[in-house]
Amino acid sequence: MAELAAREGRGRLKVFLGAAPGVGKTVEMLAEARRLHAAGSDVLIGLVETHGRAETEAAIGTLSTLPLRAIAYRGQVLHEFDLDAALVRRPAILLLDELAHSNAPGSRHSKRWQDVEELRDAGIEVWTTMNVQHLESSAEAVARVTGVRVAETVPDAMLKGADAVELVDIPPAELLDRMRAGKIYPPEQAERALRGFFKEGALAALRELALRRTADRVDADVTSWMRRNAVAGPWPVGDRVLALIPGGGAAEPVLQQARRLADALHAPLLALHVERPGQQADPGPGIALAQQLGAETEVTTATDLTTAILAHARARRATHIFLGRGDPPWWRRVLGRTLISALARRATEFTLHVVPSPAAARVAAPPRHLPGWTAWLVVPLLVAAATLVCVMLDGMVPDAAFGMVYLAAVVAIAAVAGPLHAGGGAMLAFLAWNFLFLPPRYTLTVASAQDVLGAVVFGVVAALLAGTTGRLGRNVRAAAVRLAALRRLTTLSRRLNAEASVAELQMAVVEEAARIIGGPSCLLLPLDEALAMTLPGQFTRDAMLPAEPVLRAASPADAVPDDGAMAAARWALANGRAAGRGTATLPTSAWRFVPLNAVRNGETVAFGLLGLCPKDEAPDPEADRAVEALLDQAAVALERARLADTAANARARSQTEALRTALLTSLGHDLRTPLTAIRGAAETLRTAGAALPEATRADLLTTIEEEATRLARWMSAILDIVRLETGQVVPRREPVDVAQALEEAAMHIQQAHPGRRILRDLPTGLPRPRLDPALLDRVLENVMDNALKYSAPHGIVRVATRREGADVLLIVEDDGPGIPPDDLPRVFDAFFRAARTDSIAAGSGLGLSICRGLVSAMGGRIAAESPIAAGQGTRITLRFPQ
Repeated sequence: MAELAAREGRGRLKVFLGAAPGVGKTVEMLAEARRLHAAGSDVLIGLVETHGRAETEAAIGTLSTLPLRAIAYRGQVLHEFDLDAALVRRPAILLLDELAHSNAPGSRHSKRWQDVEELRDAGIEVWTTMNVQHLESSAEAVARVTGVRVAETVPDAMLKGADAVELVDIPPAELLDRMRAGKIYPPEQAERALRGFFKEGALAALRELALRRTADRVDADVTSWMRRNAVAGPWPVGDRVLALIPGGGAAEPVLQQARRLADALHAPLLALHVERPGQQADPGPGIALAQQLGAETEVTTATDLTTAILAHARARRATHIFLGRGDPPWWRRVLGRTLISALARRATEFTLHVVPSPAAARVAAPPRHLPGWTAWLVVPLLVAAATLVCVMLDGMVPDAAFGMVYLAAVVAIAAVAGPLHAGGGAMLAFLAWNFLFLPPRYTLTVASAQDVLGAVVFGVVAALLAGTTGRLGRNVRAAAVRLAALRRLTTLSRRLNAEASVAELQMAVVEEAARIIGGPSCLLLPLDEALAMTLPGQFTRDAMLPAEPVLRAASPADAVPDDGAMAAARWALANGRAAGRGTATLPTSAWRFVPLNAVRNGETVAFGLLGLCPKDEAPDPEADRAVEALLDQAAVALERARLADTAANARARSQTEALRTALLTSLGHDLRTPLTAIRGAAETLRTAGAALPEATRADLLTTIEEEATRLARWMSAILDIVRLETGQVVPRREPVDVAQALEEAAMHIQQAHPGRRILRDLPTGLPRPRLDPALLDRVLENVMDNALKYSAPHGIVRVATRREGADVLLIVEDDGPGIPPDDLPRVFDAFFRAARTDSIAAGSGLGLSICRGLVSAMGGRIAAESPIAAGQGTRITLRFPQ
């Protein structure tokens, strides 16, 4: 129902899927569109890529085509699908070829599949085409098969969310014949394709991949329909093998035979373990073996095994169920209450396969920490305690009431020991009650009908309480264990999310692991991974380095694996599988090393190891499950921290590179210009100084002086930026009359620019904020000089000050051409110079950046607005708190 609700109101999507170019996807789409168009449907071609193929061009027929949109890009005109025109036209069906296509720069979306999503959101039905190699999840497999990695991919969710998928398929030999005949590519391109992508073996593999994708989609459609219509199933349209994983060592033959049948039927293998309260046998080895055999595993909890198994089998549409014969108690076999009997009665729609238990599993019994007979000691002790209570109450309450006391003892036995022990306790309690308290006392005779009825009721109630309380006790104990594990995982998750640095995360992981197993724990990373975390941004991964594990964290701190354990660690890191204690690889090691996995570049890799050295020899299933959960959370947290560091380093490198480029550009321009002028004037004076008129020599000397001053000012600006970036600017604060400061700065600027007008609006009586007068003067002169530089030769600069709320504002306006909107957010960046005129004014691009730093150091803010009047002018506003 949720799926139907999500599609409500959206346009339908139909995908024509093929294994390779040239199979006829577009032709088939056009043929079906022509049939609907002939029947009166409103069908419109948004874009069809014919690639010059006559067959495709002929297939268009009388279908209407939407005009393409022209986009100018790098001196050429590209024609792309016009999304806005399609949204306005709103046809009933829109044909949009090549779903994986990348749109030209300047389009609303970078990918065509994003255009399709917007069209569907608008309620328009879209038909499109794509090849299987363009699916994101298939790209890596296609690259291994063909040796060609596709650059354009489509998210798998597009195919999954499509309303219809039609496979267009032809045999590889026929496709190759079409290629050789020139029906797909021109002869030269066809020859290259035949030597590369279009090889018969590669095409067969792509065809199989496309068929499997389509089959998966059809399978999902059938499952969805069955769920919507409450059809129990399964339908015998495809085999699925379900193996039931028992605890202990009996799982291996079941899984092996199930795997063989699944391979013979070319069917998926599913594995299920149903966990019961109070279960003793560890299912961990069976689950691990199922995963090694490629089964899709699942663990669930239930008290009714048969119901849980059948529900899972029907939900997953299994057709074959494998289970072990096991060794149930004799009374279950006599009463016909074994799992095999129950499934044989109820699983009529499945094929059952009963696998004999191996000899070793039948002989060896699971180890117990205490002998089984010790639980029977509870029975007489609690019955004796109840008898003592009855003796104390004798004479104060009726004899029949003592049955309630004995029932309480039966309930306690069931909760502590189990229902079988409670049954024995009920018999012993009834005998004690009858012998000691029911008349005639000290005999086992029941004298009255009332006592007979009471005895029968006591027996029935005791039997019911024994079974119910026993199951309840097991459920409570199991729930308590799971609740404790859930709280532990929640606490760990919060701790991992709260840790800031990689080192803190690593310590949190090993401390939690040590707490779970009750022994030492450590974290090892490969040599290159450890160096990358220790020297972020300075060390990059080198595939030539050995996969040598390095200890990064341990709990306790002196927990260091010995040489034998490190051999297991090297093997686990190299192979990506667990090694050491309790595994099949180097099991004599005191440590067990489990890989931490992450997905990198589309592949699952082991980027580290968690070392465990539990003190207990016997395996603890609950601890193993907790460690598995810890591994998942630890891998995600550590990988997230690594990616965050990588992203931060990348941003820092990008910013450094941008600053370096800007600095070199500015150096190349702003140093060369004054140095060239100084050098030219000096050479002229040296070679022809005596022959030059006095006025010319004076002019040359003035040029040298002005350019040297300009160069000194530029170097001073560089030093100011460095001081601001390193926090070396410390303002000297005192009350400042901002109107007077603006007046003095305006007078100084006017002297440097004779003939220029600066209009003042400087009211008196304004608050006097605490600022550094020298720094404020530098800021005002820079801002006014910048305004005069970018305004017209006869332009006017206006300065004003006023009060606004709790702030004092200093405003500088010019009537120049203004700042382009794209440049406005960057106008205060170092080395940035907005091109506000046909030619960029001389300068270093540091003035406004220095102003921002100085204003910020004094606790103020600076902002730029443009345009301010008639599409022109720029306003710089300085805002200081009172």
